[in-house]
Amino acid sequence: MDKKNVLIVEDDLIIQHLIQICLKNLGYEVCGTAVTGDEAVAAAQKTKPDFVLMDISLSGRIDGIDAAREIKANSDARIIFLTAFSDEKIIERAKKIHPAGFILKPFSNDTLRVALELAK
Repeated sequence: MDKKNVLIVEDDLIIQHLIQICLKNLGYEVCGTAVTGDEAVAAAQKTKPDFVLMDISLSGRIDGIDAAREIKANSDARIIFLTAFSDEKIIERAKKIHPAGFILKPFSNDTLRVALELAK
């Protein structure tokens, strides 16, 4: 497998670190991290990731769904939402940007692996 670059957008630094470890164990390259939607958009423009693992609930001007919309408008990155929230309004908003995947927290290494493989 060619190494694929992943941008992690997660405001919980412990979860962010766990995702980094998992991705490295799966053979992926972490090209950057962000904790807000604005940081995610800027990081995606700079690093040109293949995948973005995007938390939905982020502090700041824009949430993860709005950040994902901006990233998709300017790149070919595949967005995979990684969130603890699955209420109907959030799902409907997320569906509108056609993500490559949606993972509910808590997640497992296998869940992350399968989502990334299916998003290729």
